[in-house]
Amino acid sequence: MTTATQDKISSEQLDQLCINTIRFLAVDAVQKANSGHPGAPMGMAAMAYTLWTKHLRFNPKNPHWFNRDRFVLSNGHASMLLYSLLHLTGYDLPMEQLQQFRQWGSITPGHPELGVTPGVEVTTGPLGQGFANAVGMGIAEASLGANFNRPGHEIVDHYTYVFTGDGCMEEGITHEAASLAGHLQLGKLIYFYDDNEVTIDGNTKIAFTENVNKRFEAYNWHVQDVADGNDIAAIDAAIVAAKAVKDRPSLIVCHTVIGYGSPHGQGTSKVHGNPLGKLGKDEVKLTKENLGWPVEPAFYVPDEARQVFLAAGERGAALEAEWNQKFAAYKSAEAELAGKLERALKRELEPGWDAKIKVYKPEDGPIATRNVGGNVMNAIADSVPTLLGGSADLNESTFTKLEEFPDFEPSEAKGGSYQGRTINWGIREHGMGAAVNGMAAHGGVYPFGATFFVFSDYMRAAVRLSALSNLPSIFIWTHDSVAVGEDGPTHEPIEQLMALRAIPNLTIIRPADANETAEAWRLIPQMSGPVGLILSRQKLPVIDQNKFAKASNLSKGAYILSEAQGGTPKLILIATGSEVSLAMEAQPKLEEAGVPTRVVSMPSFELFAQQDEAYQQTVLPDGVSARLSIELGISVGWEEWIGPGGASLAIDHFGASAPYERVLKEFGYTVENVVAVAQNLLKDPKSTRRSLKENQTKFAHGGHISSAPAAGDEGHS
Repeated sequence: MTTATQDKISSEQLDQLCINTIRFLAVDAVQKANSGHPGAPMGMAAMAYTLWTKHLRFNPKNPHWFNRDRFVLSNGHASMLLYSLLHLTGYDLPMEQLQQFRQWGSITPGHPELGVTPGVEVTTGPLGQGFANAVGMGIAEASLGANFNRPGHEIVDHYTYVFTGDGCMEEGITHEAASLAGHLQLGKLIYFYDDNEVTIDGNTKIAFTENVNKRFEAYNWHVQDVADGNDIAAIDAAIVAAKAVKDRPSLIVCHTVIGYGSPHGQGTSKVHGNPLGKLGKDEVKLTKENLGWPVEPAFYVPDEARQVFLAAGERGAALEAEWNQKFAAYKSAEAELAGKLERALKRELEPGWDAKIKVYKPEDGPIATRNVGGNVMNAIADSVPTLLGGSADLNESTFTKLEEFPDFEPSEAKGGSYQGRTINWGIREHGMGAAVNGMAAHGGVYPFGATFFVFSDYMRAAVRLSALSNLPSIFIWTHDSVAVGEDGPTHEPIEQLMALRAIPNLTIIRPADANETAEAWRLIPQMSGPVGLILSRQKLPVIDQNKFAKASNLSKGAYILSEAQGGTPKLILIATGSEVSLAMEAQPKLEEAGVPTRVVSMPSFELFAQQDEAYQQTVLPDGVSARLSIELGISVGWEEWIGPGGASLAIDHFGASAPYERVLKEFGYTVENVVAVAQNLLKDPKSTRRSLKENQTKFAHGGHISSAPAAGDEGHS
């Protein structure tokens, strides 16, 4: 078929030509790679064609146009569906890249990755993550629209569309995110549920028999059912109807056939994650013949179909040009507001944004770093106008509520408005983490989510994806150690600190006192990637910056807080967070015993690792092998910084329920024990490490301490 014959085919035939183009680009790419998931793209092609050519607002020549509609492929294993659409509509994704699907060096990885492929909005594949990311995008759009739009100047006004499948619907994260979206009445969210009733192990009925439509209606979603996922007119009408609903997110349930057109595979799990050729050597040929498609060449794109898709992309360029004119008029009418929006979109902070951050003095008295974190956030909230987030039902404990602003809610009747700044995430840690990522990917806001540190485990998958995607997500975790005390081992983080440090590209900051916490907040809004801020429940003394090093050194990750007398240390105490003050108390005792001792505060492994070797040597010189790390967490991971001659005062067991002072004493976090361990380390490093390890076995059974020695008794020296 050629361009010259286009007028001879009906619009229905042209539609099918376009849909089959999507299908067979996916089929051929998966077949060539001998790896991938052809079934979902084949089943969802009609949905994708209808949305992308009739409704989606995007500009392939400028994938970052701010007011574009967002498209999220939550069932990311169907990546070839998205890559086909991006290629066909004119993004910088040439055919050669489709032909290199899942190969080394290509920009078409097995699952979509933000920053790798032009037009990919978020990294998806772990099922349900994209679903929740999109809720964050809807939150960001609603917040920016409410705060920056003015009558006659609707500058922020776009939809977020999501494709999601049976696997996403089964994941717990989608329950959390859908419940929140319904509560918040996010009407700019439109989801398509690819209900093909097939997962890897077979028909969904083996494990998934709930009524999804009723579930989403109970979540306060607008739900429509399209009986035939190939019915373009029905899909189009459903999208139009969804757009008309302003006070609820929408779910369009499309009943599709996985692997549509494959004679031996359609409707079965055989086509979920296998090239069609694995069903039989002629299955690709038979499928093409079944749908009236040329068997050769592979990766065939009819001219008529290409023109339709390119026209959709070209319309986007006109839409952006129209929006640019609107923004120019907005800027003329609302210059100050427009300036703030422009800076927010560029992640440029307002001049003097940090002027109200307090500098703490010892006479201010001991203060928990969680309290300081809240104080700083409220101090900068007015000058960082798009700081937006909240806690997982823990405002009274994390102190992350922005007090001078209403809550982020759909109406005043619920206690706020979309102009509000505190999001009540509810007890939905995983959904919160992924939504924060979606907000960060959307842009224009500084998003944060907060909870107790031990519950970072509930959100770890989302945190990992923030790091993989290099998103500027802000995660605030309070109640950072066994000093939680009476709540006991279920609420006392032990392994979480090192487990999060193990995630590449994630910066963890655990401040030692009020001023380090303030300095962390000076740094966080300027960071390009994700950060986890770890804060204490218990009060910590303020370290005197007139006597010791300035807390501004936090930006280097580790620094000499207090130098040894005479300047030539024989021992280095390296501590983080609340344990820094313990090291500071132990230092004069060791000096009195004739041990010149340096104290290093190390709030961030990651920031210190970024420093050049010369700086690292000034802090931890090779010539001082006696190094004792002091941290209320596992010892694994400290080897890099303490070296072969060092040791770790750590907790390689679970905590215990008791007042935190008693817990710390029982586990050896006392000045006397630090001094004793340090002195033994100078005498015999191997014996000291062995003794510390043996001591851990005393507490290895769930934190039961009835037979454990008190600090200072045998076993703690």
